[in-house]
Amino acid sequence: MPLVRRQFLRLSGAAAALAALPRAAWPQSYPARAVRVIVPFATGGPTDLAGRLIAQRLTEHFGRQFYVENIGGAGGNIGVGQAAKAAPDGHTILIAAASYAVNPSLFDKVPYDPDKDFTAVTFAATASTTLTVHPSVPARTVDELIAVIKTSPGKFSYASPGPGTPPHLLGELFRLAFHLDLVHVPFNGGGQAIGSTIAGHTPISFGALPPAVQHVKDGKLRALAITSRTRSPALPDVPTMAEAGYPDIAADIWTAVLVPAGTSNEIVTLLYGAIATIIAQPEMKERMAALGYAPVGNPPNECDAEIRMEIAKWAKVIRETGIKVQ
Repeated sequence: MPLVRRQFLRLSGAAAALAALPRAAWPQSYPARAVRVIVPFATGGPTDLAGRLIAQRLTEHFGRQFYVENIGGAGGNIGVGQAAKAAPDGHTILIAAASYAVNPSLFDKVPYDPDKDFTAVTFAATASTTLTVHPSVPARTVDELIAVIKTSPGKFSYASPGPGTPPHLLGELFRLAFHLDLVHVPFNGGGQAIGSTIAGHTPISFGALPPAVQHVKDGKLRALAITSRTRSPALPDVPTMAEAGYPDIAADIWTAVLVPAGTSNEIVTLLYGAIATIIAQPEMKERMAALGYAPVGNPPNECDAEIRMEIAKWAKVIRETGIKVQ
């Protein structure tokens, strides 16, 4: 079953993994100091929001500070590259997004090897991508937006969280599928992209749902469709792309927790158990749902397998569309 449909928790797996590990083998001193949580995007985007939720709860769980460090740029490559060079002692964690799987195919060169540089801990959550417009755009449906763009060539642009992110690729699929004169304007994160559309600088935005939810509710943005297979509880009145008649324009945003390769199995197991337990808490699930997230919490081996599937999927999309970033 694809990742985007796996909206369930693997708490029994977490409990079993922890129970199978002899207590004497647990890294009792972990964490020995503050833990750096690298988010490879600017503040305010979906990866940042998820990373801060996780870091806050891990701080409470372990009694040591887990602090977020935003290292944006190059579609997430800069932050991921720095995480890849960190010591494999559990004191650096990467909050990875789908760009982690996309970029090796999209860019000529990336500063990490997804097959060798990281060990998977868990997929924490998924979120829908949404197509939003500034309220001044005279379109309330996807069909109307396509018609508006075609009647005003050269006028419209769309914002994305950065080159190589799934929203960027979806925007390009949208542009190519309907032969639209639509300019891509990349930003260093979802928060900045949404902010540009709210300000009217880029009248259209493809981005993750969490940064957009409250702005849609406040009337600062108009959501035309989401790209998941089912409607989001956070915005139940917004149709899916499939309902709008465009099932091929589809992809979800995911948030995974990774650590540098070589990190001990004991620390990986400990982190997985803690995160799976944290995101299963009713208050946390409610908070995540309000932001447009669906908790996952699958074990490390499944997380690793899902990432490999994502790498293959996006490589195929990039080959077929010819999209490249230098």
